[in-house]
Amino acid sequence: MELRRAARERRRYERGEVRRFTRRSRNRRIGWLTAGGIVVLLAAMLLIAVYSPLLSLRTVTVEGTSRVDPTAVQEAVSDQIGKPLALIDFDAITRELGEFPLIRSYVTETVPPDGLVIRIDERVPVAVRESGSTWQLIDPAGVVIDTLNSIPDGIPIINVSSRDPDSAAFKAAVAVLLALSDKMLAKVHSITATTSDDVALELTSGQKVIWGNAERSELKTIALTAIMKKQKQIKQTDVDYNLSSPTTPLVIEK
Repeated sequence: MELRRAARERRRYERGEVRRFTRRSRNRRIGWLTAGGIVVLLAAMLLIAVYSPLLSLRTVTVEGTSRVDPTAVQEAVSDQIGKPLALIDFDAITRELGEFPLIRSYVTETVPPDGLVIRIDERVPVAVRESGSTWQLIDPAGVVIDTLNSIPDGIPIINVSSRDPDSAAFKAAVAVLLALSDKMLAKVHSITATTSDDVALELTSGQKVIWGNAERSELKTIALTAIMKKQKQIKQTDVDYNLSSPTTPLVIEK
């Protein structure tokens, strides 16, 4: 009787020792199983987020346009409709929007659950130049925005020695146009330059302005505005102007 009791106690003690020594490995195994389950769960959630029809593109909103047709932009990227937001082909969007000469740059923003916003920065026309029997509307970088049959109102003609936008004459002429106030720019009929130092304007009044280089163009604009106002007050407008030195502008009698 005592022997059986001792044997039972011995077996109980041995089982306790086995559990005690294997507890760490069991805990480690449980930890690995838990971590594995979390990874599987996260992967499943990611797949659902990527491929779920609930997060597929349904609406494209175009912002920032005045000359660009927003409907045309939406149609250009319409092949992305129905794709999960995470799988939108932005390279394809870049190719499609590159066909719009009026678009200078753009940014996109996905708006869950089903939206895409395209914010457009349009090219701004700065001048027109003659091209055969038509006129090319160009931006400050020399990019042709549009081809027109006539000169649009409020846009000056640019006539420089080189159409290369990197040429000194082109850069100087554009720099002068960008420096003019809106009020003064509206009075400019054309701008010419053969070098960076001989920029000249012809006003809609027929008056000519020797501008020189593009340096201190803001000050030259102020000086020209003041001297034109003075000549108008004394009723002597049949004159030209020399703004090569903005601190000493000259009135040239015709």
